[in-house]
Amino acid sequence: MTRSVELPLWLLVLILLFAAVTFASHFLFPSVRWFFRRRFERAVARLNTRLERPIEPFKLTRRYDMIQRLIYDPEVARAIARHAAAEGIPENVAFEQARRYAREIVPSFSAFAYFGFAIRAARWLSNAIYRVRLGYQDEAALRQLDPNATLVFVMNHRSNMDYVLVTYLAARRSALSYAVGEWARVWPLSRLIKAMGAYFIRRKSRNDLYRRVLSAYMRLATQGGATQAMFPEGGLSLDGALAEPKLGLLKYIVEAGSVDAADPQGRDVVFVPVALNYDWVLEDTILTSAARAGERRFKARIGVIMARILRQLWLWMAGRYHRFGYAAVNFGAPLSLREFAKGQQENGGLDLRDTASREPAGGPTLALTTALATELMSRIGVAVPVLPVPLAAWLLLRHGAMRVEALDQHMAAMRKQMPSIVVHHHSASLATAAEEARRILVMRGLVTQKEELLVPVQAKLELLGYYANSVAHLLSEGPLGLGATDDAATASEISAPAKS
Repeated sequence: MTRSVELPLWLLVLILLFAAVTFASHFLFPSVRWFFRRRFERAVARLNTRLERPIEPFKLTRRYDMIQRLIYDPEVARAIARHAAAEGIPENVAFEQARRYAREIVPSFSAFAYFGFAIRAARWLSNAIYRVRLGYQDEAALRQLDPNATLVFVMNHRSNMDYVLVTYLAARRSALSYAVGEWARVWPLSRLIKAMGAYFIRRKSRNDLYRRVLSAYMRLATQGGATQAMFPEGGLSLDGALAEPKLGLLKYIVEAGSVDAADPQGRDVVFVPVALNYDWVLEDTILTSAARAGERRFKARIGVIMARILRQLWLWMAGRYHRFGYAAVNFGAPLSLREFAKGQQENGGLDLRDTASREPAGGPTLALTTALATELMSRIGVAVPVLPVPLAAWLLLRHGAMRVEALDQHMAAMRKQMPSIVVHHHSASLATAAEEARRILVMRGLVTQKEELLVPVQAKLELLGYYANSVAHLLSEGPLGLGATDDAATASEISAPAKS
């Protein structure tokens, strides 16, 4: 026992290395994890005191635990068995497919990444690009929401900046969880997006197993009270107008929500309509090109994007940088799923006794979801902000070329006729809004200015229509009682070549 043993140096080093790893894994690492976990929990507790809706325990669940919970969900288990039988594969192979789907969907939320980095980056980026304006239709109702209800922000989709803007403007309320498409599954962007609580979805997938895994995740998130944000249109608007809603994610939320107020275990779902609009959508030419081609394939070369970024950086360094006009967000009147379902049952004879069923098509759940989607899109449409450029584009397309003074008069007349519509600008003068619209439209080559006359450019009418469509549903289709003025002229009377 006391005899000396000779060992090669490499073997001694290997033994010591294994001993160190064993000590660290059994004693050091658990203590370190416990230490940082306690610090994290105290930080989240302090953060929750500043939020209107504290971060839900569902978001703080370890990603591994959530994946396990998802793939062993009874509905997912039945879907795995059906998928294996339909495809003629062993159930363990189908189980691994479900696990891959779960790993793809489940985010890895980090409060530090969201509140420490994402919120600050979103605030800086939003204010660097736009003059940001925020409005409410019923702010008191938003403050009086049931604290136990699941909150879902439902938004129109104008730009990829929508994610950034709403994340920034909702920072004091809670941490939002977005559904993002395949475009974001690029490293390292995918890691950052997952850390911010977003989850990936395959919008065009028809795989029943995938849809059941996604449905189970949405059910767990909704019943867990996770604050969510979604775009019912299912994609960016190609023509600027509100599109027909897609029912997929909304149907999963309706299935997971409790429409029975007498159910003590149920959790109501409250939808908050959010309407966004911009004076300058960064992707407008890409979107209108896709609309012209008739397909949702966006052709944006990275070289072109980098060139535009470098140009804006050069303008900033030269002191000639101007922001891209206004970006406005209006929060509409909230809508309770329970109250809406009750109203549908009383007025339309909808039988809600079977809404807990997971029927693939038809049935009361689909009928309720369709009616709900229509109502939410209507509320979003009413709340869309009327900004200087969209309003000026609508007037120029409607009345043709006009002088700047005539544009001011038309804006003032429309303001009197439609007092409920708010034109967002930085002063009380509508002339300021008209001047802002003139500056952007002329700078972008959408109109030309000959002395005091603003003339729409024929080659850019598509882009003018894109902006006009964003507010067209709010404006009268009649002549507005404005009549023709001496300052107005039709666009066809004046030649206006496009700027290169």
